[in-house]
Amino acid sequence: MTDSSPAPTRRRARVRAPELTGKGGWLNTGGKQYSLADLRGRIVLLDFWTFCCINCLHVLDELRELEEKHRDTVVVIGVHSPKFVHEAEHAAVADAVERYDVEHPVLDDPELATWKQYAVRAWPTLVVIDPEGYVVAQHAGEGHVHAIERLVTELEAEHAAKGTLRRGDGPYVAPEPEPTVLRFPGKAVLLPGGNFLVSDTTRHQLVELAEDGESVVRRVGSGARGFADGPADGASFSEPQGLALLDDNSVIVADTVNHALRRLDLASGEVSTVAGTGGQWMQGDATSGPAREVNLSSPWDVAVFGGRMWIAMAGVHQLWTYDAADGSVAVAAGTTNEGLVDGPGAEAWFAQPSGLAATPDRLWLADSETSALRWVDPDGSVHTAVGTGLFDFGHRDGAAEQALLQHPLGVTALPDGSVAVSDTYNHALRRFDPATGEVTTLATDLREPSGAVLVGDDIVVVESARHRLTRLRLPEEAVRVEAVAHRTQRAATEVAAGRLRLEVIFQAPAGQKLDTRFGPSTRLLVSSTPPELLREGDGAGTDLSRVLELDPAVAEGVLHVSAMAASCDDDPANEYPACHVHQQDWGVPVRLTEAGTDRLPLVLAGLDA
Repeated sequence: MTDSSPAPTRRRARVRAPELTGKGGWLNTGGKQYSLADLRGRIVLLDFWTFCCINCLHVLDELRELEEKHRDTVVVIGVHSPKFVHEAEHAAVADAVERYDVEHPVLDDPELATWKQYAVRAWPTLVVIDPEGYVVAQHAGEGHVHAIERLVTELEAEHAAKGTLRRGDGPYVAPEPEPTVLRFPGKAVLLPGGNFLVSDTTRHQLVELAEDGESVVRRVGSGARGFADGPADGASFSEPQGLALLDDNSVIVADTVNHALRRLDLASGEVSTVAGTGGQWMQGDATSGPAREVNLSSPWDVAVFGGRMWIAMAGVHQLWTYDAADGSVAVAAGTTNEGLVDGPGAEAWFAQPSGLAATPDRLWLADSETSALRWVDPDGSVHTAVGTGLFDFGHRDGAAEQALLQHPLGVTALPDGSVAVSDTYNHALRRFDPATGEVTTLATDLREPSGAVLVGDDIVVVESARHRLTRLRLPEEAVRVEAVAHRTQRAATEVAAGRLRLEVIFQAPAGQKLDTRFGPSTRLLVSSTPPELLREGDGAGTDLSRVLELDPAVAEGVLHVSAMAASCDDDPANEYPACHVHQQDWGVPVRLTEAGTDRLPLVLAGLDA
């Protein structure tokens, strides 16, 4: 007979949880405002997120099973902490909560008040609060749900025994559904007969619309989130996005949350899977091979360029290709590091590529997190037309080297060799002309445009947050707009000039240990903007702590830190222990001052003692 009683409770550090405050108020609560006192007796999981962040969207999906399994003991609270100016608008947060099917309360914190109280430094960050109101764990990045699940089980047993656990229904109140034809559509493609195929993202369907862009011809997909092939009414998708029309009267679909490419036969309506397993790609997984056997990560758009299908792999900041001839996929460009670095494909850095458009000599891409327009040459080299990095954005026309976008999601090739950019968070359609190097504004007062297609002399824009397609005549002259420039509104950490000890905090989850069977199981990569900020300490290494030397002549900048740790089940009797990779990228704004700290802790998992 085996003993099924819980393992003995481990002593763990506890810190009193700060109150939850947010100027934007609460969503998904039926109008009720909450404090931590209202949640006493429940295990509270705070999810610090922002809706532009692909890793945050991954965590939303990771949490669904845990929320359902522990619905009577765990309350998940999303704390929305904006990066972009648009994300500080309450209406935009409300849209995102519906768009991404968030089924828990969300605190809208546009001024990052709660973010600062909890000393959060990265999106996403998860904080666990026990039923007595103490913080017991913090995790940055994705892939931590297995550890949180184990901690929740321990906390349930511990506080049930103490009499401090309160079971029951949570505070979530579902919003009323809206009866629109489309709901947060993502992308569209023009079909040979003149109709449109649209990815109806929030309803997990594809919708064929007539030439008027409004009348429904047919729907493809059951409408329920799922991953099933079959006929139009039986197949299922999960937040589909990009679409690419092929010569064989089929469409390839970037089925984003299923981490897969699907194929729709336009004649029969049959849906099949051509790439992906349904599992999310993680560090250490294969980066090439048979398409149905290799994991993908949030493919956001697809386009045919140079005889291959290119994939904007937003989830890992890369471009991949799918070769239908031999049924294979492979990485084409990007290192998985997030940022803006040009050069050969194998050395380039991207940040959530989300829109693709091919011309004979260039593959254009909207690189959303760097607010950039970039392109790939036929030889695979990567270039930037507009954009400077992760922290600068705005709405400014003129010469490309000083022009600004704000989180663009789509790009469309125009007949004259220029491109139209769906400048999503500026609610605008922009144009870049390679011949002149100029950026102009074609249209404003669009609501989160996420893609566009040419139809004769018109351009049809996917207005995602207005749930419709909008037809515009391509203007001969650009619209004049007042220039606005922004930087990410996060308070800089004051650090001392000279020596700074960087420490990434990682504590293996209960029952696990660092996996050292094949060498070091940790990795740390450090760089800076501007590069001159770091005199010493940049580059890669295996130690999670490092002494940096900061140049006193550089008053402020950003430290870019990428950390990884692999842990496995700590059971000598298990020949094949389950292993997990924990990874996070931080961009930490710093300001050098005489009174600044000489230690910079970044929590990957655990608590900073």
